[in-house]
Amino acid sequence: MKDLESIKGSRVYGRRQGKPLKKTSRERLEKYFPKYSITLEGDKLNLSNLFDHAPVEYWLEIGFGKGEHLIEQAKANPDVGFIGCEPFLNGVSGLIDHIDREGVTNIRFFMDDARLLMDALPDHSISRAFILFPDPWRKKRHYKRRVVSPGNLNVLSRILKGNSQLRIGTDHHDYCRWILARLMENEDFIWQVDTPDDWHTRPDDWPATRYELKALEAGRLSAYMTFLRKQQLN
Repeated sequence: MKDLESIKGSRVYGRRQGKPLKKTSRERLEKYFPKYSITLEGDKLNLSNLFDHAPVEYWLEIGFGKGEHLIEQAKANPDVGFIGCEPFLNGVSGLIDHIDREGVTNIRFFMDDARLLMDALPDHSISRAFILFPDPWRKKRHYKRRVVSPGNLNVLSRILKGNSQLRIGTDHHDYCRWILARLMENEDFIWQVDTPDDWHTRPDDWPATRYELKALEAGRLSAYMTFLRKQQLN
């Protein structure tokens, strides 16, 4: 494998690398990156080529941090093919550490701008999508960088199957209002909520992330929102 600089990809919003990797993590990254990473070689991604065995369906996580949620979902759903997007080198390294230690084989990742991968995914190919505790980009001039945007929601609408879930979590109240406003503007999604408990309590099949735990330690409550992609009309 080439030097790590060769796998950082093109420009995206946010950091590319933080602290230098430990020797063992760097070695794991260099060993497993070619096996589990997704490389786009055309306008469309052929999902059937990603895994050794054909999954029953595909789930997508946009911005998986260091992979805590992604790895737990993959362990709980071994028949599902998981696709994670994360431009942060240290996050990808953390996921690979989990994959190696726990022997998980149903995850593939894309270390670049998630929009590039989303644009390459076939129509109605994803059965569940997650956007968990994304950067809220607090300054008004940076709102355009928020991952929950009309353009990205239109792409998610295209790639999600009918009646599939889009799960979004945040501990930032302003961003929560922003997310709800953007989803309410999009007629393809329905917010699955009846009572406040529906979005103030994390469901049992929604593993915690380290960002959520840090928010709880700081006394910040989180919102757990589930949206349903409407059934497409033939």
